[in-house]
Amino acid sequence: MEVMQVLHMNKGNGETSYAKNSTVQSKIISVGKPIIEEAVHEISCNNVLESMGIADLGCSSGPNTLSVISEIMDMVQTTSRRLGRPVPEFRVYLNDLYSNDFNYIFMSLPAFYHRLKEEKGIGCGSCYISGVAGSFYGRLFPSKSLHFVHSSSSLHWLSQVPPGLESKALAPLNKGKVYISKSSPQSVLNAYSLQFQNDFSMFIESRSQELVPGGRMVLSFMGRRSTDPTTEESCHHWELLAQAIMSLVREGLIEEAKVDSFNAPYYAPCAEEIKVEIQKVGSFVIDRLEGFEIDWDGGAVSDVQTAQGKLLIGQRVAKTIRAVVESMLESHFGIGQDIMDDLFSRYAEIVGNHLSKTRTKYINLVISLIKKG
Repeated sequence: MEVMQVLHMNKGNGETSYAKNSTVQSKIISVGKPIIEEAVHEISCNNVLESMGIADLGCSSGPNTLSVISEIMDMVQTTSRRLGRPVPEFRVYLNDLYSNDFNYIFMSLPAFYHRLKEEKGIGCGSCYISGVAGSFYGRLFPSKSLHFVHSSSSLHWLSQVPPGLESKALAPLNKGKVYISKSSPQSVLNAYSLQFQNDFSMFIESRSQELVPGGRMVLSFMGRRSTDPTTEESCHHWELLAQAIMSLVREGLIEEAKVDSFNAPYYAPCAEEIKVEIQKVGSFVIDRLEGFEIDWDGGAVSDVQTAQGKLLIGQRVAKTIRAVVESMLESHFGIGQDIMDDLFSRYAEIVGNHLSKTRTKYINLVISLIKKG
């Protein structure tokens, strides 16, 4: 699987689009907002800036990215005025992979600029927004050009499927699964862990060259509290998706060999794994590292004991996951719209049944980093 070509959130603003089904990601941003505010406040207090470079990495195409940028600008403006300083110009870079729906973002910019001027008194001549296509597992910006980097719900995506898992061996390493599970052999766990280490180190090293001394990063991504990568909190939504896919295999709608050769380019690390890679690179100080529980549906459905509640929460979760993974499933399995609809209908039922018995939660890790001088 060529991750850079096939990994993108569902485009546009239709019923299965990421724009319409990213409330969980919005909730994650909201939970981490105090940490973002603290980091931005420190930058504004410690520097008198004429121009401030801000990057949102893994911006995707829904409303979340411009909402985050607007809030960051608010924070800078508030602090600057309180200190009696001029508000700096904003150089804003929105980054994602080449296949991202940048057009959706660009079409939203006129309304965004209008709100800036009407509500905040910031004209478009003081805010310059650019799209930057490419993988953040490598350099994206000139040296020492950024003051603040934000990334939410993106760094759990790997640059590639771990080498070795796409092997043509007669006995698949991760048979019947699409990610790490309780039945996965240790070699699968090791492959995923190593790929994360390589990718995250590359990310940290790249940003260390692009940020000014004293620059800040706030990163938020799926993780886990336990050192065991097979815990429910880090992989069970993939386990349930595998169950839905295998139900299609049993009916002859999908080839089993296709399932055996699919492995999600995803990894939910624990805090220790993150710390080790940051310390290896040595360019950043960890200011804060915290974990938060997030409901699979973003907390929208409170009563899952009734048949209606169970149906509703299953459908909400299925839509959220579909908006994120459909492009990869479509590319790998080559299935049409009808079978895709069927798959996520089954997934919704499986998820609803699961969450009616136990409210498994995502663990979202938020880390604030300071670039060393």
